Amino acid sequence: VAGLGEGNRVATGIALTKRLLDAITEFVPDFDTAGDQPDKNGSVLKALELTMPDGSVEEIPRPLIPLLDTALLTNAPGEPRVGKQVETEIGSSDRVDVVMAFIRYSGIAPLLETLKTHCAAGRRLRILTTTYTGTTEARALDALVALGAEVRVSYDLSTTRLHAKAWLFHRDSGFSTAYIGSSNLTHSAQVTGLEWNLRLSEARNLAVLRKMGCVFDGYWEGGDFRRYSREEFDAQQPLTSDASRSLQLSPLEVRLEPFQERLLEQIALAREQGRHRNLLVAATGTGKTVMAAVDFARFLERSPGARLLFVAHREEILAQALATFRQALRRPDFGELWVGSKRPTRFDHVFASIQTLSANVLDHLEAKHFHMVIVDEFHHAAAPTYAALLDKVNPVELLGLTATPERGDGLPILHWFDGRIAAEMRLWDAIDQHRLVPFLYFGIADGTDLRAVKWRRGHGYDTEQLSRVLCANEPYARTVLQSVERFAGDVHKVRALAFCASVAHAEFMARVFLTEGVRAMAVSGATPWQERSKALEDLKAGRINVLFAVDLFNEGVDLPPVDTLLLLRPTDSATLFLQQLGRGLRRAPGKSACTVLDFVGQHRKEYRFDVRFNALLGCTRAELEKSIKTGFPYLPAGCSLQLDPVASEIVLRSLKDAIPSHWNAKVDALRGLMNAENAQPSLAQFLQETGLEVTDVYAGDKSWSDLCAAAGVRCHESGPHEDALRHACGRLRHVDDLVRLDTWAQMVQPELAPQVASLAYRESRLLRMLVASLMQSPLKTAKDTTMQEACDILWQHPQVLAELRELFAVLRSTIQHLTAPLDSHPVVPLQVHARYSRIEILAAFGIGIGDAARTPDWREGVYWAESAAVDILPFTRDKTSGHFSPTTSYHDYATNFSTIHWQSQNSTSSESPTGRRYRDHVKLGSSIMVFSRRDTADKTYHFLGPATYVRHEGERPMSITWKLKHPLPGDIYAVLAAVVA
Repeated sequence: VAGLGEGNRVATGIALTKRLLDAITEFVPDFDTAGDQPDKNGSVLKALELTMPDGSVEEIPRPLIPLLDTALLTNAPGEPRVGKQVETEIGSSDRVDVVMAFIRYSGIAPLLETLKTHCAAGRRLRILTTTYTGTTEARALDALVALGAEVRVSYDLSTTRLHAKAWLFHRDSGFSTAYIGSSNLTHSAQVTGLEWNLRLSEARNLAVLRKMGCVFDGYWEGGDFRRYSREEFDAQQPLTSDASRSLQLSPLEVRLEPFQERLLEQIALAREQGRHRNLLVAATGTGKTVMAAVDFARFLERSPGARLLFVAHREEILAQALATFRQALRRPDFGELWVGSKRPTRFDHVFASIQTLSANVLDHLEAKHFHMVIVDEFHHAAAPTYAALLDKVNPVELLGLTATPERGDGLPILHWFDGRIAAEMRLWDAIDQHRLVPFLYFGIADGTDLRAVKWRRGHGYDTEQLSRVLCANEPYARTVLQSVERFAGDVHKVRALAFCASVAHAEFMARVFLTEGVRAMAVSGATPWQERSKALEDLKAGRINVLFAVDLFNEGVDLPPVDTLLLLRPTDSATLFLQQLGRGLRRAPGKSACTVLDFVGQHRKEYRFDVRFNALLGCTRAELEKSIKTGFPYLPAGCSLQLDPVASEIVLRSLKDAIPSHWNAKVDALRGLMNAENAQPSLAQFLQETGLEVTDVYAGDKSWSDLCAAAGVRCHESGPHEDALRHACGRLRHVDDLVRLDTWAQMVQPELAPQVASLAYRESRLLRMLVASLMQSPLKTAKDTTMQEACDILWQHPQVLAELRELFAVLRSTIQHLTAPLDSHPVVPLQVHARYSRIEILAAFGIGIGDAARTPDWREGVYWAESAAVDILPFTRDKTSGHFSPTTSYHDYATNFSTIHWQSQNSTSSESPTGRRYRDHVKLGSSIMVFSRRDTADKTYHFLGPATYVRHEGERPMSITWKLKHPLPGDIYAVLAAVVA
C-alpha cells in the first residue's frame, strides 16, 4: 500500500478492510458489521490530532517528505532544505535525539521556536556534541538548555572522536525517521552548503534506525560525554606545557577506557594469585600513568593510609604524574615532589626522581616504608641506579610501567617480575584508541624456499644457513625493491626500516638497493654506536630511505617518522613480531598509516604463521583461517591486511601443518613425549610442548583420556559409562573461577564418592553443578537417579576422575577475570563474571527435580525460578553467530559499564504479571540475575550478576534498562556495548 499513489492507496485500503470484516464475520457469526462497512469515499488516516483548550484541533506540521520514504537531500534546487525538513519533523515526534559534532547559534536559530514547543510539551530532546576544533559555541548550547534540552559534551581535544551528524525523530506509532549525513548545526551546512544527508524511515529502514538508537544510547551513557555546564565548557582550554599548570586540578573526572580497565583487571588477577611484583606494558600515549593512579586509588580503598613512591627519571614526568594522581584521587593536595630542590615534608606519597633517590638516600630508606612502589619507564631498570632501588625496597605491591619491555641493548628487566608480564595492551586497542597509526599490511610471496634450512627447536631457523639462502638470491632482493615501489609509493620518499636475518643479509640487501639508486644502509650490533645514531638521524630526516637492521630497533628506540616496515627475517616469535611492528606504528606529524611488507617464502612445517598472526589479530586458529579466506574483513578503522594468492596458500597450508591438528598427528605427538624420564606426560605438558589448546584436545567429541589410550599411555580401568563421561569432560573447559576448580579438584579424588547428605548446602549445589554437567547422557535413561546414586556411578570411573583433576589444574592457569561472590544469595555458588552453562546455572540456584540429579530442560528465554524468587535473564549480544548482518536486531546491549538495555519477550507488557514482576522486583522481594554471551555458537554465559530495574520504554515488548551491581570488566563491556566510545 505504501508504494501506491493517493487514490490507489484509498481504494486498496477499502478493499482490504472489507476482506478483514468478512473474515471476522466468518469466524464470529454474531459480529455485526452492517454499520461498519467503509464507503467508496473513504480516506487514508494520516494523523491523530489533539484537541486544544479552546476546542480547536492541534495543527501538527506535516513533514515535507512522507514518513514512509527514504530520500537523499543535497540542498539542491527543487528539494527541501535539510534544515527546513528537520524543522517539519520535530512537531510530530515523541522524542528527538541529536548527535552533532559542531553546533553554532546560526545553525539552531531557525529551529529554536519549534524545539521550544517540543520541550514545552514535555517531550524529550537529547543532544550530543563536542568541543573539538573549538567550533561549537557556548551561546548555542545555552540556548538549547534554556529550552529544556539535555545536552552532553565530549571535551576530548586529542582526537576527533565524534564526527557524526544525525537526527533521530522517535515516534511511538512506529513511524520514526532519522537523518544522517554531513550537515552540522551551522547555517552553511543547514542552508547553503554542498551537503549530503540521507533521510531514513523506520517503516523501510528498521534495522538502521534501531542501530542508530542503541549507538546513541551507548554514547549517552558511556561516560565520554558529560552534562553541559557553561563553567566547565569555558574551562576546557588546550593544555600548555607550563609545569605549574599541569599541577592544577581539572574539573574532569578520570574515566578509564575498556582496554585500560582490562589491563588493571589482569594486574588485580595476578595479585589474587599471589604475585605482587607486576609489569604493565602499553604503548606510549595509552594512559599508563592514569592506570597507575586508578590502581593506587583502589589500593588505598583497601588499605587506608598506604604510602606511595612513584619513581621516574625526569622532573616533567613526575610533575605530570602528580597531576594525574591528584585528578584520580580528587585530592588537590595529594603527593609531594622529590626532585631537584623540591623535598617532601610528610613522605607519605612521594614522586621522586631516580637521581635524587640514588644520592645517598637509599641508605636511610626503610625497605617497607612505602606500601606501593611504581616505577615509570621500567625499561631503564637494568641501570645500576634502578637496580639499587629495587634491591632496597620491599613494598606490598611493586608496579612497573613501560612501553618497551625488551631493551635495545639486550639487558634484562623481566627478572624483577619472575620473567612474566602481568598485563599487556593489545595492538588492536592502541589503534582503536588512536594511540597508534593504522597499518596497511601486505603479505607478499617472495619465491624463497626455506624448507631445507636446518631448524632448531626453540630457536627457529639456523641463522647461518638461512643467511646463505637469502644472500644467494638476487631475484628475491629485487622482488623486495619492486614491492616497496608498488605498495609504499616512491621508494625515494619512504622512511623504511627493514629487519634482516644476519649481518650478511642486511649488507646484501643494502648493496642491491644502493645499486638501484636507493639511499640505503645496513647496521647491526657490530656497527659503532656513533654510526648507528647517525643512521637513525639520517633516516628520520629522509637522508636515508631504507635502513636494514639486524637485532636492533625491535624495542627501546623511538622512531615515529618510520612509515614503512620490511619484514625480511622469518620469525614465528609473537613477541619479536609485535616489537618489529610497533617500530612503525608510532604517531608522527603528517603520518596517517604505516605500510608493512611481510615477505613470505616456502617454510618448513615447524614454522608457525598462526603464532604471529594470532598475536596481531587476537583470534583463534579457526577464526584466522576464516579471516584469510574472506580477506580479513574485521580490522580496526583505517587498517588493511592483504595476502597475495600465493602467500595466502602458503599461510593456510602452514596453519594445517605446523601443529598436530588431526587426530593421528596428536597421537603421534603425545607418543613422542613418552620416554624413560617422562613416561606419563600430563595434559599441561602436552599442551605446552605441542602448542595446542585445551579446545584442540576435546575437538570431535574426543578427550584427553582417549588421546592417552591411543598413544599407549597407561590408563585406569574403565567404568560402565566410560565413553559418555570421557566426552562429557570437554563440557567443563569453560570453567574459569577458583571456587569451582578448587572445590571440584578436592571432590574428584579417587577415594569414595562424596556423601551428599553430609555436605553443606552450598557444597551440595557445587556438586550438583558438576554431576549434572557430566551425567547428562547416563541420566537420560535413568531419570529418577538421585544425586547420591549419580555420584556413586561417576566415581566408578577412575580414569574420568583422573582426567578431571588434570583438566582443572590446566584451567586454573587460564582464568581471565576477577570474580566476586553473590553476596545477596550466599548459598548460591556462582561467581560474578565467571562463565556457566544453563545446567550449572539451574543447579546453582537449587533448581532440580526433588533429590534427582537431573535439572529441568531450559533451552531459551527467561527462566522464572519461583522457589528461589529469581528471574534468570540470559541474552545473546550477536544473534547472527559472528556473521555481520545489517538487519541484526539491536535489542540487548550494554550502554555503559553498569547499565544493560534489554528487551523482553514480545508478549510482555508492563501491566502483565511478568512485566510487574520486572518493574517491582525490589518491592516484591525477587531478584534479577543477568547472563550474557557473545553469540549463539557459545554454549556458556558470563554471569553479569544482580541487576535492578531502572526504567522501561514501550510495550510488548518492554525495553528495560537494568542497573548492574557489579561493573563489567573491560573486555566483556567491549563485547556487549553497542558502541565503545
